[in-house]
Amino acid sequence: MDFRLSPDHQQVRDMIRDLATSEFAPHAAAWDHDRLYPAEALAQLAELGFFGLLVPEEHGGVDYDPIAYAIALEELARVSAAVSVMLSVHSSVCCWPIATYGTDEQKARFLPMLTSGTIGAFSLSEPGAGSDAAALSCAARRDGDHYVLNGTKNWVTNGAHAGAIVLFARTDPDPASGSKGITAFIVTPDLPGLSIGKHEDKMGIRASDTVEIALQDCRVPVANRLGAEGQGFKIAMSTLDGGRIGIGAQALGIAGAAFSEAVRYADTRMTFGRKLHEHQPVAFLIAEMERRVAGSRALVYRAAWKKMQDLPHRIDASMAKVYATEAATFVTHRAIQIHGGYGYVKEYAVERYYRDARVTEIYEGASEIQRMVIARELVAAAAHADPATTPRTAETTS
Repeated sequence: MDFRLSPDHQQVRDMIRDLATSEFAPHAAAWDHDRLYPAEALAQLAELGFFGLLVPEEHGGVDYDPIAYAIALEELARVSAAVSVMLSVHSSVCCWPIATYGTDEQKARFLPMLTSGTIGAFSLSEPGAGSDAAALSCAARRDGDHYVLNGTKNWVTNGAHAGAIVLFARTDPDPASGSKGITAFIVTPDLPGLSIGKHEDKMGIRASDTVEIALQDCRVPVANRLGAEGQGFKIAMSTLDGGRIGIGAQALGIAGAAFSEAVRYADTRMTFGRKLHEHQPVAFLIAEMERRVAGSRALVYRAAWKKMQDLPHRIDASMAKVYATEAATFVTHRAIQIHGGYGYVKEYAVERYYRDARVTEIYEGASEIQRMVIARELVAAAAHADPATTPRTAETTS
């Protein structure tokens, strides 16, 4: 196995690292503090093709492979987790499902717009349906060549600025239909009956907008239905498999940035006549932080590699997300501890990294849900395997 990045992947990493460091880093703290939407940064990313990372070239994209995509999100998150998640949502859970499940007409209508700078969003959660996505109640009733949507969606990242939102609603009113009654739609902000509601005042990733969407007799053309009726839950789950790799990469970037800051500080701060890292408890802590960052990188890149090879990767995506996000919380927490009182003030970036890391364990599938997914997939695979010849490991069942 060769763990080195290919020359192409190194080029992607160097390009996005240089851009993020020179253009975005000077503004990241102000974006966070003032909840400023980073419009200029997003425009730069779009101009350089980063709004089309997962879109085929014929529709205006650059069609990055999953590893290159993970690299881009990781490097952005090292500077601004908010910009990273905005691009992740736009790419993984808006552009990708349209490119994968959309009709030729939908691809031609929406993808060039999205790749050229109009940001996209994804809307599955509702006030009463978060982790239990099959319990959503937003209703979609067929009325001729339209669907009439009624309900409230929340936690919609990019929602206030999105030109297209992949949104899920229940076309079968019978609650017993469960996940089979859910359908996906592409909704746009100009549709009558759609309005943007509350803007969430978040603990972290404050530069990204997270809003509530209200649908009141919103008429959505049948031409905007994504996939067949009742296929929405399948579309959502396959979309989130890839999206979780992106969130894992975002968490990896946050953890890597916090770790670098902690090591730098430990090498300059003097206590009791010695550098901070020369005290054994701090040295052990640095070693543990690096172990978790390295483990995160291995799992995120393995999941991305499997997706790139068209191999089953649901378990790998969930493991990458749960490990990397929990590692990010651990590493950023310990980075503040190493900084002491200085880590608790906004002058030092580790304070922001800690706040940014926390939500990664929640969105696009909380850690508890990831563990359920991993266990369910392992048990299902084991039930169909020959126990005499097949080891029950993630490598053989994922």
